[in-house]
Amino acid sequence: MALTLEEASKLSNDMLLQGVVETIVKDSPVLKELPFIEIAGNGLTYNQEKTLPTIDFYNVGDPWAESTPTFEQKTANLKIMGGDADVDNFLKATRSNLQDLEAAVVELKAKALKDKFEETFIYGDATVNAKQFDGLRKLIDTATASDQVIAAGASGATLTLSMLDELIDAVKGGKPGLLLMSRRSRRKINALVRAAGGMMETDRDKWGNFIQFWDGIAIGVNDWILDTHVVSGGVETATTGGDCSTIYALQMGEGALCGLTTPGHLTVEPIGSLETKDATRTRIKWYCSLALFSAIKAAALIGVKD
Repeated sequence: MALTLEEASKLSNDMLLQGVVETIVKDSPVLKELPFIEIAGNGLTYNQEKTLPTIDFYNVGDPWAESTPTFEQKTANLKIMGGDADVDNFLKATRSNLQDLEAAVVELKAKALKDKFEETFIYGDATVNAKQFDGLRKLIDTATASDQVIAAGASGATLTLSMLDELIDAVKGGKPGLLLMSRRSRRKINALVRAAGGMMETDRDKWGNFIQFWDGIAIGVNDWILDTHVVSGGVETATTGGDCSTIYALQMGEGALCGLTTPGHLTVEPIGSLETKDATRTRIKWYCSLALFSAIKAAALIGVKD
C-alpha cells in the first residue's frame, strides 16, 4: 500500500516527528502528492511496461497469431538521506525562554532535507553520484527523443498553451495529477492565460496556501528546476549554459510515479549528549528512492523559453 508522507506521519505519536513531516510537506508540492511504497530490503526490482500485445480479427479456421507484451526490468535502490542537528546546551538553557531553540534547529534541518529531496527528485542521477536515486530527468530520459519527451522546438521555443495541452495528452491512462515547473514557467502560463482573457483556476490546500490549476491539474513550483537547460536537436544536452526550462506532467500512485521507503518512513532520532562538546544531537534520516512503474505515466516538455 502506498501512503503519502503526511498520511504515514499520522501513524506516529512522536510529536517532534509529526512536526518535522508537516514542515516538509506543507512547503513541497511534490511531497504533498507523492505516495510512498514501503519495501523490505534495500531496493525494488520491477518491470516497466513498454509495449502491449496485439489483438486482431479472425475468420473461422484462420491461424491465430501469438503476441506478448514487452517489459523493461528496472531496479530502484534505496538511498540514505539525512543529517545531524547539534544544539549547544548552554544556548539551549539560556536562549530558549522565547523560542524552543532545539525545535527551531530541527525545523531548519527538515527544510534542508526537503530541498535536497526536491533537487534530487529532478536532477538525481545514480550514474553520476551513486549515493543518489534517479530523478525525473533520468527516469523520463529527456536526453533521448521519445513519445514522453515533447520538444517545444529543435533548440527551444516560447511556451504556448497548446504545448501545455500536448504535454498533458502525452500522459496516458488518465490525466496527470501535477504539472511541475519553475517559477518562470508559471509566470509565463499566467501571462498567456491573461492575454487570452481568462484567469487561472485557484483553490486553497489544507494549510491555506493558494494552488493554481490548469485544466483541473494542480500546478506545482519546484525551485530547483533550472531555466538554463540547453536543447539541441529536440533533446536536452545540458542543464546549464542555455535559456530553456522543462515542465513535467506527472501521474502519481502505485503503477505510476511512486516513492519508495522503508517501514517507518522518515525518522527523527535523538542521539543525545556528545562526548567532545557540550551539545545535544538530533539525527534526521530517510531511506528513500523513486520509481516510475509505467513510462506513459510521466512526460516532459523540454525547450521552454520565456
